[in-house]
Amino acid sequence: MSVTHSSHEDIIGRDDINDVEAILSVVNTDVDEVEHVVKDNADAIFTWDYSLARPQLRKLYEKAKVGQWNATTDLDWDTEIDVEKVVSADRAAESAGFTADHYQGTVVEKWGDKEWLEFGIDQRRWTLSQFLHGEQGALLCTAKIVETVPWYDAKLYAATQTIDEARHVEVFHRYLDEKMGGTFQVNAHLRMLLDDIIEDSRWDMTYLGMQVMVEGLALAAFGFMHQMTEEPLLKKMLRYVMSDEARHVAFGVLSLKEVYDGMSDAEMKDRQEFAFEAAIRMRDRFLSQEVWERHGVNPRDVVPLVLKDPTRDVFQMMLFSKIVPNCKKLGLLDRNDQWLRRRFEEMNVIQFEDWEDTGSEYIKFELDADAPDPMSQGAEAPVAGA
Repeated sequence: MSVTHSSHEDIIGRDDINDVEAILSVVNTDVDEVEHVVKDNADAIFTWDYSLARPQLRKLYEKAKVGQWNATTDLDWDTEIDVEKVVSADRAAESAGFTADHYQGTVVEKWGDKEWLEFGIDQRRWTLSQFLHGEQGALLCTAKIVETVPWYDAKLYAATQTIDEARHVEVFHRYLDEKMGGTFQVNAHLRMLLDDIIEDSRWDMTYLGMQVMVEGLALAAFGFMHQMTEEPLLKKMLRYVMSDEARHVAFGVLSLKEVYDGMSDAEMKDRQEFAFEAAIRMRDRFLSQEVWERHGVNPRDVVPLVLKDPTRDVFQMMLFSKIVPNCKKLGLLDRNDQWLRRRFEEMNVIQFEDWEDTGSEYIKFELDADAPDPMSQGAEAPVAGA
């Protein structure tokens, strides 16, 4: 029996995935919020079966035990950082196309070097802040997996990931506090996604939303920032975090492969729609609307112009270079008449489907190896608009 998928309106609240007005209408209503409460609807599960049933997860557990690092002693926090110099150099390396000509007809057209530098510093603070908030989301989600997953081997590994995530929250906050002058509030799109992941009672949805989708995009984003920046503390910090993140994504892929192979089409429909929602929410959050507003610019005046920058378009697509092959590995792309494949085609990211999935790639991220080049996966780099 065939299944009927929900509409875009039902899944993401709009028919057109590129409706800028709808995207920008999602905002934080309380920017001074300190404590955010989300209902966790899941049951805690004990298991009395302590047998070694999943060797791949036990292998990950062993690697996690020897892959631990100390954020206090393994990173040189005494490193002096010239934030203005670092941001200027990194922005030049990005070739993001943020010039006055690009924003002709807006207030940004009149910006000089001083305004662009101030914007660039806040853009860096905002980006690292979203990493920080996402890592706290991962901390809560992994603790939830320890409670809810029915497998002993998975509980053991998830317990090691909770300390990884605590360490990630620690380093991103310390870097922002000591080197960047503070944080930005959580982006509304990211917060919506984190709420949805926490609220869902099904343990595999926690895996899918956090381990595969959020962590998969983070791994790609960390890889690009690591490759782009020459700031030594940030570069080393990201390298250490990436070594953990690759294991985390592999944990999701290896665990869910077993589960999804036995699911019905109706059950897979729910997972496909959740993956699509997560992909859109994460894509939408990268418009930096809070940064524009901080600098007195109406995002509605500039975001349509930002979206036309081909360099940024390629960067946006590359963020999904981990997610798409992992979804293919899990059988999500082509079940139910290739529904999720068509959604990723709509998002212009399907070209990554044959890149290496993280279930096998994670070993390349270990600290005794060079970090993989995010643009080199044995496939052609994406072309904007292709």
